Parts: sequence; C-alpha cells; structure tokens
Amino acid sequence: MYDRARLIRLVHSRALKFGQFKLASGRMATYYLDGKQVTLDAEGAALVAQGLLEKLAEHLPDAVGGLTLGADPIVGAMLAMAGMRGLALRGFLVRKEPKGHGTQRYIEGPVLPGDRVVIVEDVITTAGSSLLAAERATEFGLKVERVLAVIDRLEGGREALQA
Repeated sequence: MYDRARLIRLVHSRALKFGQFKLASGRMATYYLDGKQVTLDAEGAALVAQGLLEKLAEHLPDAVGGLTLGADPIVGAMLAMAGMRGLALRGFLVRKEPKGHGTQRYIEGPVLPGDRVVIVEDVITTAGSSLLAAERATEFGLKVERVLAVIDRLEGGREALQA
C-alpha cells in the first residue's frame, strides 16, 4: 500500500540538502533534492514504485522509462513491483549519447515503435531531462503519453512539459 506521507518523510530526511548548488538546468539553488538517496534505497524505491503505479493504474502504458541516471532506479523498481502484481509492463532507458558500438541507439530496452510509454523522473526543475527523453523516445517511434516525476521543484518544469 502506497504511503505518501512516509515517502515525504524519506525525501525530507534523506534527499533534501541546504547550501549553494548548481542544478542540472544550470540554475543556482539554495536547496538540492538528491532523489537517488530515496530511489536507491529499498524502502524508498518501493514507495516510489507503488505511488507511480497507483497513478498509472487506470491507464497502464506498455512501458516506462526515462533519461539515464535519474530514471534508472525508478524504472527498475516499477518493473519489479509490476511483476509482483502480475502487471504487464516493460522498461526502457534513454542514453544521453548514443551507444558507441553495436546498435548505436539512444533507446535501450524491450520496446518497439508504436508502444505507449510514460517518461519517469526523480526530480524536475525545468524538465529539460524529461523533454530530452521524450524527444528521443518519439524519434524512436514510441508514443509518449505523459511524464511523471517523484518531485517537482515548481520552477517551470510542469509548464515546459505542458507547452
């Protein structure tokens, strides 16, 4: 059972840091949310997976994925949880640069053009990583239906995704 209050407590105790930080967006901030401190923890990963699967319950996509590294533990946790629940769900990861050998693709995983997918992310500020993941997924032929983030810093990411 998803315990949102417990996930919030984990984020506060493990992921929230105060100081001066440069974000992936290039912006400076007085606080930092290190989502991997939660998504790479057994309890945190389970809570994140339960919460995101709950959000998708009525419209489960074919696959979930996102830009590597932030999405990696989320995708893994969601797939494990879906498997335990008997749900058919696949995952994919989006490379920042194409693989330098073999297929030289941006997209890794058992997905096919035409699959309906949801992009997942640990923390969104401007949504640049999610937009890049969605662009690469679309170029591959995937149908991006939505983006789900564990944490929205409320600094324009939602609006960028809506645009």
